[in-house]
Amino acid sequence: MLQSLFLFLTIAGVPIAIAMSAAAIIYIMVSGNLPSFVVIHRMISGIDSFPLLAVPFFILAGNLMNNAGITNRIFEIAMALVGWLKGGLGHVNVTASIIFSGMSGTAIADAAGLGTVEIKAMKDAGYSTEFAVGVTAASATLGPIIPPSLPIVIYAMLANVSVGAMFLGGILPGLMIAALIMMTVSYFAWKNGWGADEAFKLSRFAKGLLELAIVIGWPALLWLLITQLNFPPRTTVFAGLILLFLADWKFRFVAVLPMMTPVLLIGGMTVGLFTPTEGAIAACIWALVLGLFWYKTLSLKRTIKVMLDTVETTSVVMFIVAASSIFSWMLTAEGITADIAGWILGVTNEPWLFLLLANALMLFIGLFLEPVAAITILVPILLPVVTQLGIDPIHFGLVMVLNLMIGLITPPVGLVLFIMARIAEISIERTIVALLPWFIPLLGSLAVITYVPQIVLWLPSQFY
Repeated sequence: MLQSLFLFLTIAGVPIAIAMSAAAIIYIMVSGNLPSFVVIHRMISGIDSFPLLAVPFFILAGNLMNNAGITNRIFEIAMALVGWLKGGLGHVNVTASIIFSGMSGTAIADAAGLGTVEIKAMKDAGYSTEFAVGVTAASATLGPIIPPSLPIVIYAMLANVSVGAMFLGGILPGLMIAALIMMTVSYFAWKNGWGADEAFKLSRFAKGLLELAIVIGWPALLWLLITQLNFPPRTTVFAGLILLFLADWKFRFVAVLPMMTPVLLIGGMTVGLFTPTEGAIAACIWALVLGLFWYKTLSLKRTIKVMLDTVETTSVVMFIVAASSIFSWMLTAEGITADIAGWILGVTNEPWLFLLLANALMLFIGLFLEPVAAITILVPILLPVVTQLGIDPIHFGLVMVLNLMIGLITPPVGLVLFIMARIAEISIERTIVALLPWFIPLLGSLAVITYVPQIVLWLPSQFY
């Protein structure tokens, strides 16, 4: 009865959070098995969680970066690195998304923030609108795969796994997806006879490469000082940051400091400098320092607006989490999750076949639900089966997130799909057709990540 009520309300167009909570309330009132105050108690308990404090701070950090003029800096550094390749702006699009993914944590922020700059630049350079929309939407899916990631934080909390390990698990899959998308760009460039969008300039390329080397080498040096020479972590990181700002002031780097955001997050969690929740706060402080004081691209008035937008977004996310907590608790209490697990295990006890069926289910769910809502519904149902079959929950979490990211660019309710149509000023039908070729690298990546779990698990195994 519970699931029937939920499906009826969802089909009727009721918002997902209200559908979940209303189904639970109606079920309790009709059955009479539980007092009605249980609903409020379980909803409050569902969001009374220290790890969930990371959610508003990651949202705020992404919004601050998105509004601090960082987008143009990222586009410039990406242009220096790969703009001279054939189909240059397509490669720039993907490279910029890789960098921006380490700041925003969501596909929607990536699509809305970078998409405006990228689509205009590609159209001005003579690329078709369809190609610009397709590569921008496909690369936006990297946002929640490469850390930090809002969907991964929600999954880690529900599945009771390490947020830091999940973040590390997303790095190699994210780079692999980016490589396959760039291969698709190269194919279109070869097919259409496209050349480079700017001449190769050794000085510009070398400066871009130097900035990338600093982003990789600086944390590696600090890691050696802390782990091998036993330097005090907090003092070492603080001194390293001061030197980094002095170097940026002297040499006027384009995007070293913004690119350090994911490095600081993952590095700080790995060496035990802070927890994921504290890391989210550190990311906000970093974004405020860059926007307000260093680049001076954020005004106080703009900062207040960003914070109000963050409150609005956080309220929606938390309401979904609270509603899903009572709904999933009711599913468990009534034995529905056990029945579903038993049914699935009755069909197959082979991990590879279960993963195939789970992918099909998650892709289907992703057509109709936004990722946070889908994760909160699917985790309580599928995780018991994952555990029984011996599938690593970190691996399964990345598979789930990628499935739901593909759903964001798929009709009928893909949010990134609608954002792309609005930015490019074309119809939804044209946008859907433009996206069709880009499902090939995305679904290919999904297949590889699903059946080669080492891609996800290798990095977490080195540190956790």
